[in-house]
Amino acid sequence: MSHAVVPKPITRAVSTLLTASCLLSACAAPAPPRAAARPSATTAAPAAPPALPPPTGGRPVGATVLYLKDASRADPWAPEAKARELMVTLWYPARTRTGTPAPYMSAEESELTLKGKRVTSAPSDVLSKVRTNARTGAEPAGRAGGLPLVVLSPGFTLPRGTLTALAEDLASHGYVVAGVDHAYENYATTFPDGRIATCVACDSDTDPGFGPRVTAARAADVSFVLDRLTGPDPAWPGARLIDRRRIAMAGHSIGGAAAVEAMLKDRRIRAGLDMDGTTYARIPRGGLSRPFLFLGSAGHPPGGRDTSWDRDWKLLSGWKRWLTLPGADHQSFTDVPLLARALGLGAPGSPDAPRPTQIVRAYVLAFLDLHLRGRPQPLLDGPSARYPEVRFCAPASKDCR
Repeated sequence: MSHAVVPKPITRAVSTLLTASCLLSACAAPAPPRAAARPSATTAAPAAPPALPPPTGGRPVGATVLYLKDASRADPWAPEAKARELMVTLWYPARTRTGTPAPYMSAEESELTLKGKRVTSAPSDVLSKVRTNARTGAEPAGRAGGLPLVVLSPGFTLPRGTLTALAEDLASHGYVVAGVDHAYENYATTFPDGRIATCVACDSDTDPGFGPRVTAARAADVSFVLDRLTGPDPAWPGARLIDRRRIAMAGHSIGGAAAVEAMLKDRRIRAGLDMDGTTYARIPRGGLSRPFLFLGSAGHPPGGRDTSWDRDWKLLSGWKRWLTLPGADHQSFTDVPLLARALGLGAPGSPDAPRPTQIVRAYVLAFLDLHLRGRPQPLLDGPSARYPEVRFCAPASKDCR
């Protein structure tokens, strides 16, 4: 059958907005020059901050923030910190749509993030004004042990908030979602006492072995988060709702790479998903038998520049799929397409780009519903008329259809 090629969901300027989120070897395509991120004289004036698209599920969404401290290990990036500190946002199905709107990030976090990304085309606090769909203070809904748990890990230099549209959608379908800020790996993580961890790891991102070092640290972070959500002394009062037998992890860029590492280190994770991230962890010869999904941009075809997926594909011995979006770029799997206009980086008169978000939401939900809930998902069986942009890849023949 013929396939439509989705229009570029993000302009070149927006594509370069978060280039630093990819390690040079982890990006789907070579990073354009940093100067490309600077707005031109014809760039549209920043519009009003956008609202994230409403979730597609039937349940209201609540959100809360957890501060977790792992005293068993020093911070891998700031050794003077004798404990690893993490900030985690939980999104969950709520009884009613009560409470106050959940913030996207603080004004100071917005300022530091835009400064780190060299974005000068929007007010420094613009990301703090993004309207979300979740509510803080909303009472969790569900029966004890009835809600699957999904851990989300963002790309390098990106805060957990950049996966909010996906997280809210999953929560509206009955998942508890834990978005993790891996401290010192993005431009601003605010701790409860007001301290802000900046991107110390950015000073090391060209060092040999950096990728494996990041994924190992993130795998340890994820295991600790699981301990604190499913252990005997949970950090969240609603933790009794989590089904400890149904846990998955998904991530963008190096967060997706960390999903492989975390699955190898922690058998509690039943399924994993990598959104456009070069992988580093070496799967043993015996293989990884738990379900795994590669969901990539145009830069991740079989036999392409990034050979890590080809290497790992041969060692994934359970259910697996390799899907690509030919019209997508590296940031299409995040909230970035939805924020372009607010950041003043879109072409004059250009709309926000919801299509990549629709596709990512649909396929991530289908994958999780299949492997954590056992619900058949024809969407994962082959090309779909509803999403003709998505191609199913056969690495053996280096073909995607």
